[in-house]
Amino acid sequence: MNKPRYLPIGIQTFEELRTKDYIYVDKTSFINSLVRNGKPYFLSRPRRFGKSLFLSTLRSYFEGRKDLFEGLAISKTETEWKKYPVFYFDFNVGDFTTEENFRNSLSKKLSGYEEIYGFHGGENFADRFSDLLKAAHEQTGLQAVVLVDEYDKPLLNAIDDPALVDTFRKILKSFYGVLKGEDAHLQFIFITGVTRFDKVSIFSDLNNLRDISLSETYSAICGISQEELEENFVPEIENMAEKNGYTKEECIAELKKNYDGYHFSQDVQTDIYNPFSLLNAFSDLNFGSYWFATGTPTFLTKMMLDSDFDYKSLEEGVEVSLRTLENYRLTSSEPLPMLYQTGYVTIKSYDKEFRSFFLGVPNEEVKFGLYERLLPLYAGYTHNSDNIQVLNFIRELRAGKVNEFMERINNIFAAAPKQTNQKQYELNCQAFIWLIFKLMGEFVLCEVQNGKGRSDAVVWQKDAIYIFEFKMDGTAKEALEQINSKDYPIAYKNDGRKIVKVGVNYSSAEKQLTEWVIE
Repeated sequence: MNKPRYLPIGIQTFEELRTKDYIYVDKTSFINSLVRNGKPYFLSRPRRFGKSLFLSTLRSYFEGRKDLFEGLAISKTETEWKKYPVFYFDFNVGDFTTEENFRNSLSKKLSGYEEIYGFHGGENFADRFSDLLKAAHEQTGLQAVVLVDEYDKPLLNAIDDPALVDTFRKILKSFYGVLKGEDAHLQFIFITGVTRFDKVSIFSDLNNLRDISLSETYSAICGISQEELEENFVPEIENMAEKNGYTKEECIAELKKNYDGYHFSQDVQTDIYNPFSLLNAFSDLNFGSYWFATGTPTFLTKMMLDSDFDYKSLEEGVEVSLRTLENYRLTSSEPLPMLYQTGYVTIKSYDKEFRSFFLGVPNEEVKFGLYERLLPLYAGYTHNSDNIQVLNFIRELRAGKVNEFMERINNIFAAAPKQTNQKQYELNCQAFIWLIFKLMGEFVLCEVQNGKGRSDAVVWQKDAIYIFEFKMDGTAKEALEQINSKDYPIAYKNDGRKIVKVGVNYSSAEKQLTEWVIE
């Protein structure tokens, strides 16, 4: 096994990464392109995708830290290495629970730079910022660089309080509006965030801001491409393959299945790996769930439930227009653009004629993590419940215990809080059953189409294949007759395993599975 190397897990400072001998995937060629092709940029990427590290890299570059870039791509093209005055606003840090705390946090950030330039402004954030940019230019003889990390963090933290969101938006709009008026004192601007939904309103005065979030040129500016994976992580791949009993090629395929699949432009040929999950997997030598474990916003899953979102569509891909992705607003109840911006779905294909995107779940880690998060919510719980253990469902079917399998579903329905909206309750029950089957893993296909119809679920086990059909307010016999009349088992007649047909009826009045027939 190869000697372990230093993996930059959680390292967001370029200087620390370069001075402490961590592995670094060279992204500095993007800096060369950025500084020569514009001034104000905006980039949206999901959390844990390396935005902060790239912004820190920009900071070191504009501070003239030539020593940190030795051997990297930009060292071959940059000759001047000027030390510009850099204003770095990191909204990952700060208390954004109240307007007062937010104002104090922003004031503290400005005060730090006022100490540097010997200038002390008043109470107005915009005026203080404007005066600072002018002072920095006058004192250094060089225009200022402004870098903003996670501009939308205050808004997302306050998302359950629309009035507070509106207050934050007005403060930030005035603050960033300075950047347009002080263009003569600015060398470069780069702003990042998870979402694009408030980019338009907050930066409306900065109408020359170039949004590169969907740019093909910069699609790999964050994250790790397939080429970068195979060039920079050979020892890690070999160690992981050895630990898990894979060949090198099999290990790459497993990494791809679990952590790859992101696309941030019309070009869907360039797959991007989630760097946080990839590095953690290499560290643990295990194909675990890492990115999803860092937390799913409550407002996002609530939005999916409240909007009757078609969760099944994530399997097949959903079409959205370019306008929908670009002009999304926080007040919208449509969850799909938010799912894209936060990394739960990604671009699967692009229709050039109609300028529309097809969005779907990027990989296995996200798919199963999202379904696991949704499962208790659709069952009626407001949070994750220990009562729902998908492994128990798998074990019962493997043992051929169909009755116990069905009883377990009923027990969860019985224990869950009852909902007053009958239609919503029925939809949630259907979603819950569908999610149970999907979470049972790679041996399950749901809604399998054959020549005569679509069965609700097919489960492959070692000794048997189970075909399920569910009816709402009908009879189990009718469900079983549908399996037979449409000849669902025909696709598996040459498989050699036992075929088990299960007809099930769900009663909306009794809010449970009232009967099932096994043949």
